[in-house]
Parts: sequence; structure tokens; C-alpha cells
Amino acid sequence: MRKFLTFSALLGGSVFSLAGCASLPFFGHPAATAPATPVFFQPASAALDGPALAAVKSAATAAMGKPDAEVIVVGAADSVGNTAANKLLAASRADAVAAALSADGVAKSRIYAESAGVAASPTPTGIPAQFARRAMIRIQ
Repeated sequence: MRKFLTFSALLGGSVFSLAGCASLPFFGHPAATAPATPVFFQPASAALDGPALAAVKSAATAAMGKPDAEVIVVGAADSVGNTAANKLLAASRADAVAAALSADGVAKSRIYAESAGVAASPTPTGIPAQFARRAMIRIQ
């Protein structure tokens, strides 16, 4: 229980704070006030699996409820391997999520995909490396 309380306190005690741990810089865009939706990937992959597709679908539904909002996707990779390759992998992840958002009905003109390259590392103690292998979807 003590570990849970410590972890909960570090995360701010809310579910949305976990998404905050996985937040990425959103270059050239105003600061966002809404939590981001994380989409996680397997190591060295930009393929969207079932849980990733479900997260994208949920974000697409939210985006369709805000027809004037931008949808910003920022891809990231973990620190394993070549930095240049990881930047390309992060871009591929962002592009895959952007394509899935478009397939789920979000207008392409509203979607901005970016690569953050290698996510901030090292990951915080107790947070799995999986959090570095992600794309974040923010609707603003």
C-alpha cells in the first residue's frame, strides 16, 4: 500500500497524471490544457495493435466532438539503438497514428504529426520503458 501511495503521489493522484508522465513537447503549438492520449508500440515497431487502435479510436471520437480543434500527434522512441533511426521510428509512429485518426473520420487538415525522437530518458524510477515507445495525441 505504501508503494501505491508513493506512486500515486508522484503521479498527482489521478489517472490523467499518468498520461502527463508520458507527455512530450509539442513543438510550435500552444500549451495544451487537455490531457493527451498515449498510444503505445512494441519495441522497434510502428505497427498499431489492438489496444493502440482502440486508443486512436477513442481520441478520434473526442476530436470529432471538437470540430475546430487541432489534433497533434507526437511520436517518440526509446533510447535503444541509433539516435537517427529512433527519430525516424518516432516519425513513423506519429504518421501511423495520424493515418489511423484520418481513417476513423478526423479530417487530415486538422492532424499535425511530429517526431520527438528519443523520449526523455531515463524514464522515471518505477515507470516501464514502454512509456518511451509511444505517440501522444492531443486535441487543442
